[in-house]
Amino acid sequence: MSLVKELIEAGIHFGQRRSNWNPKMAPYIHGVRGGIHIIDIKETIKGLLLAKKFISRISAEGKDVVFVGTKRQARSAIEENCTDVKLPYVTERWLGGTLTNFRTIRERLKRLVELEGLVESGEIKTYSKKMESQLMREMRKIHRNLNGIRNMTKLPGAVIAVDVNREVNALREARNLGIPTICLIDTDGDPDFADIPIPGNDDSMRSIDVVVRELCAAVVDGRTMRPQKDGEGSKGEGGESAPRRRSSRSKFRADDAPESSEPSETPDQEVSATTES
Repeated sequence: MSLVKELIEAGIHFGQRRSNWNPKMAPYIHGVRGGIHIIDIKETIKGLLLAKKFISRISAEGKDVVFVGTKRQARSAIEENCTDVKLPYVTERWLGGTLTNFRTIRERLKRLVELEGLVESGEIKTYSKKMESQLMREMRKIHRNLNGIRNMTKLPGAVIAVDVNREVNALREARNLGIPTICLIDTDGDPDFADIPIPGNDDSMRSIDVVVRELCAAVVDGRTMRPQKDGEGSKGEGGESAPRRRSSRSKFRADDAPESSEPSETPDQEVSATTES
């Protein structure tokens, strides 16, 4: 099945009601049917292909992307696809400062590892019932909010969001840090928040699943290009290893070595020579 046919069958071209739309989305709207805006499928394919090309490039550079979709329709699709390709994601409430205060977020994740260690080792049973209950509650809360990004050790190369209106806080943080944004935008969204907009129905579980699956596949394609780039950089012509570069300081040290190889007379030898004469 072609990608265009799959997107149409998923209902990605159905927008919001005519009374509930953002005028900035006018270039992406094909028409109106039954009081509902119909999204131009050509613009959807154009945005999706552009996003896939961009994601493959940054993935080949060694960067990862983070998916953000806290609405009910997007959770299952994002969790399943991102888990398969080992990508960070946020499907619960977006915590303020997840990107702009990333160091604090990493500290909370270290706390999660510490609490999980207490549970696995059984040491948590040595605490009082009240303290044990508090620690378990803290662990569940951190796990619920941050488990999806526990392996994200650095800021992502891009943020992919489903529903601009719902994920506006995440997009603002990305904008403040200069991180590119890719968004699945319905006709009631603001395309100014997206560097690469993908106009489409963000309320359909099937359409969200198709878009997320295609973007995750682009990440996998980009990862396959990483070893090739590393290999080309470490080898010279004919596939042979490039000669190791030496610093100017070590070169000078090597040039001076033959001159300094002759043994020099010590002060004791000079004294003995004068006494013999």
